[in-house]
Amino acid sequence: MTRTIRKGALPFVFAAAALLVSGARLPAQKLPTPIRVEVDTTRAPQKILHTHLQIPVQPGPLVLCYPKWIPGEHMPSGPIINMAGLKFTAAGKTIPWRRDLLDMFAFHLEIPQGVTSLDVAFDFLLSGSASGFSAGSSATAFLNILSWNQLVLYPQGYAVKDLTYTASLRLPAGWKFGTALPVAKQDGDTIDFAPVPLSTLVDSPVIAGRYFRAIQLTPGQNPPHEMDIAADSAGALAMTPETEKHFRQLVAEAGALFGTRHYRDYHFLLTLSDSVAHFGLEHHESSDDRTNEKSLIDDANRIADADLLPHEFVHSWNGKYRRPAGLATPDYDQPMKDDLVWVYEGLTEYLGDVLTARSGLLNLDQAHAYLARLAALYDLEPGRAWRPLQDTADAAVFLYDSETEWSNWRRSVDFYDEGELLWLDVDTTLRRLTKDQKSINDFCRVFHGGPGGEPALKTYTFDDIVATLNGLAPYDWAGFLRARLDSTSPNTPVEAIENSGWKLVYNDRPNEIEENRETVTKSVNLRSSIGLLLWDDGMVGDVIYDGPAYKAGIGPGMKITGVNGQQYSAGVLKEAITAAATTTAPIQLLVTNGAEYKTYAVDYHGGMRYPHLERDASRPNYLDEILHPLEP
Repeated sequence: MTRTIRKGALPFVFAAAALLVSGARLPAQKLPTPIRVEVDTTRAPQKILHTHLQIPVQPGPLVLCYPKWIPGEHMPSGPIINMAGLKFTAAGKTIPWRRDLLDMFAFHLEIPQGVTSLDVAFDFLLSGSASGFSAGSSATAFLNILSWNQLVLYPQGYAVKDLTYTASLRLPAGWKFGTALPVAKQDGDTIDFAPVPLSTLVDSPVIAGRYFRAIQLTPGQNPPHEMDIAADSAGALAMTPETEKHFRQLVAEAGALFGTRHYRDYHFLLTLSDSVAHFGLEHHESSDDRTNEKSLIDDANRIADADLLPHEFVHSWNGKYRRPAGLATPDYDQPMKDDLVWVYEGLTEYLGDVLTARSGLLNLDQAHAYLARLAALYDLEPGRAWRPLQDTADAAVFLYDSETEWSNWRRSVDFYDEGELLWLDVDTTLRRLTKDQKSINDFCRVFHGGPGGEPALKTYTFDDIVATLNGLAPYDWAGFLRARLDSTSPNTPVEAIENSGWKLVYNDRPNEIEENRETVTKSVNLRSSIGLLLWDDGMVGDVIYDGPAYKAGIGPGMKITGVNGQQYSAGVLKEAITAAATTTAPIQLLVTNGAEYKTYAVDYHGGMRYPHLERDASRPNYLDEILHPLEP
């Protein structure tokens, strides 16, 4: 697919208005030579990068675009706010520019006669907060994660797969790096990469740091799999042999699940730092995984992050190779359609958690506790009564930026976790219909199969999902999926657990995964009892709509300072909740709301309630079959 530049044939000084209006599209033409991009990261610890591009041009109007819709982020998250010092020159002379008033990511220029090469220079400011996605904090004194979309411009009117870029990178002295991007040569701290399409460049981040470790997970095998780790300390790199064994098993289990690999090699790019944004972002031949500094050496952090790398690894098949047609745009300017992210992310969440268990990154009891916690979130989410799961996908563009406050009533990006429960229901239904002869394993081999060996893209629609399922087990799969996507019934997540041969129950015995999460996030989850999520200082993060605390008048942003006449602590509050089960007296909470101090009476007498899975012997134990390793 091709696109054309906006109209702008008038000289720059006369055409200000015309340049800012969208016009007709003209056929794209091939650039005569590759675009060159040179990035200097030697000041990354200072939170600034320098970039220089050489773009082949011809006289006349030119529109250059900064990537806006970033693959995998499902929204226009390109951090153009951090571009500074932008300057265009040709033959030693400055070329004036003007930003498009309708598309803030587009720059209009008029290239003079005789000019065939345009020089572009700008700095990228690494000033993001330690939250969000790739636009968040990405550098410390000891490491940097480079995302190429932040450092390039591209001419409008071309599909990004048809634009060739030749990149080079200069690192701080002595730093090591990891990337899936093919290296042409390295001279000291400067690396020259082989020419690749812009789509491949943007899909190939680079991780670098002073404290760095590369681990070959499949030595002697083809394709190679490597874990590249950058950390803020040497001690953080000391992954135990047992954990390393589980990551090797992850590679094997993924191969057994999908049956083929659509990459030349694969790099897990793992950043260990408490000072960068924490998330995972998928790429075809790598994943950008960022988490706490002690995630490999501290048991609580290791358990909390166990599913991160499996999830992003699955995306190589489900998201990069197979992608919804609405997310497969030809450039980074056209809006993406998120209606099928319940497949893109929901199925990936399901398969990633299955592989987490199959690889041993979580044991079976932990996997059960994880799923119980997940089901409880939606068992107690009143927002499901008005916003269907489909709308969380359709509205992903703004739900990604939603706050924790009132998330149970507004809903958030629930296509991840509730999407996982939907796909558990698909898996168990396949097993039931075929008397356990077919499962999601077969779906993956059919839907995500193919020759493999090279990165490729194969798009799909809702009808393709339905057709693949019908090929495995004839059924009203369209009705099955639409009922779960469009319904506001509160029972679907619980039914998924029940259909797997288990029941969701609540008792006063703590859930291991929930306890671990509270430790790592410094939170207190009382959603299942008085209907509160608290931070460790007593600040209210969320209130279950129409729950006991809500009815008492408590809201997000308030702070609990006292419990039944005692100073607040998580332990004191939990003891009060337990004691209230044997009395009719409400729990008295002293709460600050800005300058106001007020006591709220929470009328709750159900004791502490923690979610667990309990085996239902009347049904087949599909869940443990699903979690059992495929590889010996």
